[in-house]
Amino acid sequence: MEPIDQVIYIGFNQDSSCITLSTEKKLESSFDSSFRVIGTHPLKFCYQRIFPGSFSIVELLNRSNIIALVGGGACSHYPSSKLIIWDDQKLRIISELNFRLEIKSVRLRRNRVVVVLETKVYVFNLQDLKVIDMINTFHNPHGICCMSNDEMREVLVCPSDKKGNALIKVYTEDKEIEIDAHETPLACAALNKDGTLLATASDKGTLIRIFDTETGDLLQELRRGIDRAEIYSLAFHPTSHWIACSSNTGTVHIYSIDPEIQNKKLALKFFKKMLPKYFESEWSFAKFKVKGAKTVCAFAGDELKLMILTDHAMFYEVDFTEGGHCAGEIAVNLLNLELV
Repeated sequence: MEPIDQVIYIGFNQDSSCITLSTEKKLESSFDSSFRVIGTHPLKFCYQRIFPGSFSIVELLNRSNIIALVGGGACSHYPSSKLIIWDDQKLRIISELNFRLEIKSVRLRRNRVVVVLETKVYVFNLQDLKVIDMINTFHNPHGICCMSNDEMREVLVCPSDKKGNALIKVYTEDKEIEIDAHETPLACAALNKDGTLLATASDKGTLIRIFDTETGDLLQELRRGIDRAEIYSLAFHPTSHWIACSSNTGTVHIYSIDPEIQNKKLALKFFKKMLPKYFESEWSFAKFKVKGAKTVCAFAGDELKLMILTDHAMFYEVDFTEGGHCAGEIAVNLLNLELV
């Protein structure tokens, strides 16, 4: 039986123009490990780099030559507490940062590197890797942290040191706001491109809340479902008119956050005063089903199309223009893409 590539990491870069995919394959006496960069529009295998060990995090800075790597998997050559900055133009490691504990996630923007540990977030200058901020957080095993991708407004969001609270730091305005977002711990968070809107979900996974990052005000509450769920990802559309959510239920939900486009509501107005609050909630405008996989989603440019990645390296593209239950327009196993 021929060895099979095992996916260690899969994700989108900041503007969703590329996918990074880390794999390892067990051979007779060793492992074969590498990471790949794949363009999304059009879907194209750009390049592959083979390493002596596999990586649990591969974070690409936009479409540049800078990639943040963290060791992980069965054949990891580097510890999970070390951050490696790889320059793909020079084809070499240009910087390293060592920590005492496991790195949970890494975020990049043109001038920053953010390293998330279980109870701390470190913010570094990208150019010289000097630390500019250190934030104490509540227990954060999933490495929840997000940054705006706008050149003019630099916003970072992570859990505060209080359960269920989100900390918003606007570095370009030297401003900080703490939001009482949920009663239970945060499970996921996302910012829109310019960092003016924040979406959060708790580990209960039933509600998504949209906040104004300037004021901290709650703008909108969206219902994923009634039963508890683990939220895998949240993503804003580039226009900030839509938001998507994926979870362990296997359903990817798409919601309108544009006042001119209404989400679904249950038609039970007559019983409104007698029924629980969830009957008044805003439910998703569109949905797509992915069975038996962990998923991450992002929008395909300004179009009304959603891209979905699975931990089995499947890529789906869904047109949600008509709303309701959507069918996938594109379904591709990324491991089968050939280098062009």
